[in-house]
Amino acid sequence: MIITVKGFSKIQFRVALSLLALFYCIPAALAGISTITGKVVGVHDGDTLTLLTDKNKEVKVRLEGIDAPEIGQAFGKNSKQSLSELVFGKTVKVLVSTTDDYSRKIGQVYVDKLWVNLEQVSKGMAWQYLLYNRDPRFRQAESGARAKRIGLWQDKKPAPPWDYRHGKVKK
Repeated sequence: MIITVKGFSKIQFRVALSLLALFYCIPAALAGISTITGKVVGVHDGDTLTLLTDKNKEVKVRLEGIDAPEIGQAFGKNSKQSLSELVFGKTVKVLVSTTDDYSRKIGQVYVDKLWVNLEQVSKGMAWQYLLYNRDPRFRQAESGARAKRIGLWQDKKPAPPWDYRHGKVKK
């Protein structure tokens, strides 16, 4: 079946339909992104925090795209301390992309203009989590920290937390 609209060529009609479909899809795509603002009341490790919203609701947040050493791992406590110094007691903005299986919000965390996720990697307090993050800025930050041998890169053979969690590294 061919539908025609008076005054439109087939190409113009197809373009108009495509644009109309696109305008219906954009709000749906953007609906998955939300912003949460609150005061950080807890830091669990180098990539997880809890904030208190202005509605007095606690929200657990996992910093997206990075993976910090576990607390029992070398530099785990240092990574937690670093994140605490960056965010604890401060108001943060979180650009939430999703919620994980543990009901944590996954997102990019900012204190004013400081991008906390990237800062943790720049300070050598976390890895770029390549499974979820291919942003070249994180690769550059990690390479810089490695070259300076700061944070976890002081270790001769730092063990990635994903290996540690799966028993590939002695606990």
